[in-house]
Amino acid sequence: MTSSAPARQSAGLLLFRRPADRLEVFLVHPGGPFWARRNLGAWSIPKGEFAAEENAFDAARREFREETGVDVTGSFLPLQPVRQAGGKVVHAWAVEGDCEAASVRSNTFTLEWPPRSGQTREFPEVDRAAWFELPEARQRILASQVPLLDQLEQLIADSRR
Repeated sequence: MTSSAPARQSAGLLLFRRPADRLEVFLVHPGGPFWARRNLGAWSIPKGEFAAEENAFDAARREFREETGVDVTGSFLPLQPVRQAGGKVVHAWAVEGDCEAASVRSNTFTLEWPPRSGQTREFPEVDRAAWFELPEARQRILASQVPLLDQLEQLIADSRR
């Protein structure tokens, strides 16, 4: 009998706003050299891993703050978790709000760069953030997170009925 390790888990927030009857979502671009030249299919909701004993919602709020420098308040709407290509399960909550994308300030991580050089450098976890209408967001976000956008769109449509 083989046992498999539990899937890694992340939690995050899908911040949205509705200026002039449009629906926009707030996405972040991962920092560091591996993502520097990637754009389409590279963006994400602000999220991060959490330990099994940690509450996923609390982790989502913490990770949003760590990756953006912004505390979000409001009515949080749970979304169905999605599984990313590498197997990680992403738990997310949608929340209506606003923030200035240009003023996002992320925490950092340390990486040996260039590889095998013995030199370490610090990089921001998030190197930029932006607001996107859904059609563009679907092109920019990781393919495995597109269902989160679909769920948000359905929640908004249902709330108008």
